Parts: sequence; C-alpha cells; structure tokens
Amino acid sequence: MDLIISGTNRQGSHSLKVAKYYQQELQRKGEQWQLLSLIDLPDNIIVSDLYNNRSEAFRRIQEQVSEAKRIIFIIPEYNGSYPGVLKIFIDACAFPISFFNKKAALVGVSSGKYGNIRGIDHFTGVCNYLRMHVLPLKIHIPHIQSELNEQQELFQSTTIKFVNEQLDEIIRF
Repeated sequence: MDLIISGTNRQGSHSLKVAKYYQQELQRKGEQWQLLSLIDLPDNIIVSDLYNNRSEAFRRIQEQVSEAKRIIFIIPEYNGSYPGVLKIFIDACAFPISFFNKKAALVGVSSGKYGNIRGIDHFTGVCNYLRMHVLPLKIHIPHIQSELNEQQELFQSTTIKFVNEQLDEIIRF
C-alpha cells in the first residue's frame, strides 16, 4: 500500500486539491494510492495521541501509515516552512515503524513565488532523521491559485511535465 498525505488540516486547502490530482494521475498510470488528509486527524491530537497515547481515530490513521511503503507528502508553505500540524502528525506516529526506511516524494505548494522551497528543505531534514529515502526530484508549485483550473486540476504544461516526471520516478523508486 502507498499513501499520499495532504500536509495541512486547513479546510478547502490547495494541498488537498493537489493530493487528489496526484492520486488521480497515479490511477491513470495503473497505481492505487490511498489519500490521507490531515483534516482527518483527531481534533485533540495533542492530548489524545502524543506520548504513547492512542485514540481509536488515530489508530486507523496509524495503520495506514504503518502499511505504506511509499509516501508522497503535499506540503503547503506556512510561515516560510511547513505546517505545525504536519510536525504534530509525525510526532504522533509510532517510531520507527511509521517512516523508517520508507520512500518519500515531496511536493511544495505556496501562493508565493517559491513553491515552499524552504519548507521542503526543512521537511527533508525531518525525513532524513526518520531514515526515509527521499526522492531527489522535489516539486515546487508556486502561485498555486493560478495552477489549478475549474476542475481543481493542474493545467499548466510545465507543471504537469514535472509532476509526471516525479510520478514516474516514485513508481520506479
């Protein structure tokens, strides 16, 4: 099983739209990837699921993460980095089974002009610490609001080209 994680709990996020696009494109390539949105995290995760506590809601999420062999993280830019809720999610997951020796692809999205370069760099450090194998091709999608069409799909030819290249590489990875 493989997993796409939308790295924010913000309702209506562009990250979730991009995650759904990735899932759709992977299906077109004959791949079945599950989608996990951090919207689905327990509201009280800081109390209910950190420090060896486990709620029933998080237990199901933990099973998805534990079973995944490859993970694509879609990560929006929050204050020049990645969202705190993504760090809380990582901290809540069981170590080492959740991420150790798994393969990861990283996608940064932002409304600014850099596509969360800094946040992806920060998150790469976390992945390295967790001993994940990070695909060298990292995608940065700037000005995300102008990258999605009315169907909430990527439509800019250059972006599609690089996304497809990354998808082909994660399939082979």
